[in-house]
Amino acid sequence: MGRIIGTIVATQKIERLCGVRLVVLEPLNARREPTGPPIAAIDVVAAGVGDTVFWVGSLEAAQALEPPFPAVDASVVGLVDRVDLLPGKPVFEETGAE
Repeated sequence: MGRIIGTIVATQKIERLCGVRLVVLEPLNARREPTGPPIAAIDVVAAGVGDTVFWVGSLEAAQALEPPFPAVDASVVGLVDRVDLLPGKPVFEETGAE
């Protein structure tokens, strides 16, 4: 998991990434505690700053886009509404989640 802590504006990037949103992602553990330095990621789910997200890295990151796959190291692929560590005991729940 991670938290979106900023956006990236790049006036020049490879053609395959034109129109793809770039964000600054802070990796988190299941308790929403930071686990490492912020990283740059592509965002295919239109997450907002402050959102808790699900992200993937390595080869899976590139596969968030249609082929041909560009060279990316991290992709935001989901919005996290809730995390349960024990049955029936939510650790985190987004406001407005059903």
